Amino acid sequence: RKALNRELSELFNAMWDADVHRLRPGKDYTIDVQGRAGPAQQGDSAVQDNAARHLFHHVNEERLKSIKTFATFIALLDNYEASTGVAEVVTPEEIAENNCFLDAILATEVMRLAHDYLLKKNLAKPDPADFKHQLYDIWFQLYARKEGDRPDSCGFEHVFVGETRRGKQILGLHNWVQFYLQEKRNQIDYKGYVARKNKTRPDSDDQVLSIQFSWKGSVKPLGSTFIGVSPEFEFALYSVLFLLSEERVTRERVEIDEYELQVVLWRHGRHIGTAYPVLLRAPTE
Repeated sequence: RKALNRELSELFNAMWDADVHRLRPGKDYTIDVQGRAGPAQQGDSAVQDNAARHLFHHVNEERLKSIKTFATFIALLDNYEASTGVAEVVTPEEIAENNCFLDAILATEVMRLAHDYLLKKNLAKPDPADFKHQLYDIWFQLYARKEGDRPDSCGFEHVFVGETRRGKQILGLHNWVQFYLQEKRNQIDYKGYVARKNKTRPDSDDQVLSIQFSWKGSVKPLGSTFIGVSPEFEFALYSVLFLLSEERVTRERVEIDEYELQVVLWRHGRHIGTAYPVLLRAPTE
């Protein structure tokens, strides 16, 4: 197993502690993990459902709407065409929404910590406007998921919104707010939690979960996500990882709060391909 990255653990914990917008389990939201998910393969259209109810029992939407970073983030979720292979059309209004979101998160302490760290490593532009351009390029610049296709994807769409391939595969969708909103519209069906070998059932206040779900006619056998964290926290975490490494796939073992995680990031050229957390050890273990 890769050694713990202490430097990144320290940074990510500082960001976690500074994440004042994070929603608190049991207070701002409640989840209902229910049964353990059954076996499934990528591309299955039906699997055993071991969760009769929604994963999110309750979320304080007033809090989501009143926090600028959440509100500007939610405005971006309907800007994408889910199918890969279908060219994205970006309107001036959507560009303005992307900029509003970046302005909101760049005003937070979480992003300031990330920016300061990257400056020390000479990996970010000092001027906030230049840094914003850098982030825009990494996350929002369109590219083709498969060579030769039209620009049909971007890092933000993949990680936060989710995509489908030929109606048979779910790509990305590693964000709890998108999951909650899709579930509320009955677009997502939560099938149960995915436990690691010989590990116990997750707790309702665990803030990193591995789950199985169906969406747009396909099943995602295993998806992992932070729960409750702010958009700026995930954005900062993955941006730091992206800028730190030139490798096609980066895996860093870190401790954040009481969780031992592997944070995984795939590059797509000069952009983010995908990024997500993998839980290695929960607080209860």
